[in-house]
Amino acid sequence: MPSQKTALPPEPERQVQLADNRKARFDYQIESANLRDGYARVENGEVWLRNVHIAPWANSAHDNHDPLRPRKLLLHKDEIGQLVGTVAQKGYTLVPLRMYIKHGRAKVELGVARGRKRFDKRQVIKEREATREMDAAIRRRVGRG
Repeated sequence: MPSQKTALPPEPERQVQLADNRKARFDYQIESANLRDGYARVENGEVWLRNVHIAPWANSAHDNHDPLRPRKLLLHKDEIGQLVGTVAQKGYTLVPLRMYIKHGRAKVELGVARGRKRFDKRQVIKEREATREMDAAIRRRVGRG
């Protein structure tokens, strides 16, 4: 009798998150889709990540790279074309939202964002505090039950 091979279930993708830019979600309204103060810019048909601090490897030689140096992102031409069209609109920029490792490669999730004004930020804070107070009141009320 021939032996039958049992199909192994596919291994789930493993993503190791390196950084998350929570401040960008506060400072900007994310349109689609620690990186603080980081941004991406399209220059000569290439996308460059700027102002993102990536610490030098501790076990390397003394002549390490500059942690804030610009880094080229690898994207398909059609993806770059979409980004150029979107970012060309006034007030929009590319902001790195998170950095993670997938299949041994470092990945950066970019978001197309529009800057918020100071009063917009205050409004977000007020809404967050109001929600927090309502949740606390509900917990106090239910807790006495």
